[in-house]
Amino acid sequence: MKITASLVNELRKKTGAGMMDCKNALVEAEGDMQAAIDVLRKKGQRVAEKRADRDSSEGAAVSKINDDNTVGVAIVLGCETDFVGKNEGFLALAGQFADIAINYDNVDDFLAADFGGITVAEKLVEQTGVIGEKLEIKAFEKLAAPFVGTYVHDNKIAAIVGLSNSVADAKEVGKDVSMQVASMGATQLSYKEFTSEFVASETEARIAVIEKENIELGRLGKTLKNVPKYISMAQLTEDVLAAAETEAKEQLAAEGKPEQIWDRILPGKMERFISDNTTLDQEKCLLDQKFIKDEKMTVADYVAAKGAGLEVSGFKRVSLG
Repeated sequence: MKITASLVNELRKKTGAGMMDCKNALVEAEGDMQAAIDVLRKKGQRVAEKRADRDSSEGAAVSKINDDNTVGVAIVLGCETDFVGKNEGFLALAGQFADIAINYDNVDDFLAADFGGITVAEKLVEQTGVIGEKLEIKAFEKLAAPFVGTYVHDNKIAAIVGLSNSVADAKEVGKDVSMQVASMGATQLSYKEFTSEFVASETEARIAVIEKENIELGRLGKTLKNVPKYISMAQLTEDVLAAAETEAKEQLAAEGKPEQIWDRILPGKMERFISDNTTLDQEKCLLDQKFIKDEKMTVADYVAAKGAGLEVSGFKRVSLG
């Protein structure tokens, strides 16, 4: 059977394979379209087996939000090189996978889902043969909420955020908070999610690091770092805060500050005390972090200012590497 250009082009559109690969597959299959597709898939399987131990540390992070803005998914399609990861065809494939992923709750069901007559897992193998690099789904995260927003940074990081209701500024808030998640890498929503054992372990570890650094700083004659007694709001009980306020008042008295102006000074001192003793929260807790667009407020303050009763209900983040 004569292998026409239109037949080659049809196979190329169906598989994404190169012109010569499509022509050779059609020749081997004697012009049978389905048989030619099988030829290309077998090639993909052989390539996938050879590259199974390769590191797919490059690729693309993408997200998809449904039409109602109530469900979002973020995935990472991994490949071997940055060159392939930035290719328009590869990015389009990642987008197609995200369009399918939005309909499934876990990565196993997603990989078993239909992609043009084959499964997503089989499509990955097929495209491994087409592209010549190991392809795999490196991350899969899904989130449902009354409103879901997203932000993708340079196809390297994708974040999705759930809000408690759909206020007028929900899209803006969803994007801003997703940008915060992408940029600052929070792992928890609030310090309230920490266990006491985790906070105790982190406190001990952080103090040990600072004390070690101070030995070197002292040797060099440099200013020593403050060794915190606390690192989370979870540790700042009413008694601890009351003791801190008493100490602040004693300092003001020692400095000769008139007692009638203490009320104007104390809030700032207490705010500083809390800031100095909640470093764990500021690093790991989304709501307790300084808002990247206005560091005078926390993320929780920003969200609350955008609507009465508006809250962040959850978030997910995926990234390369």
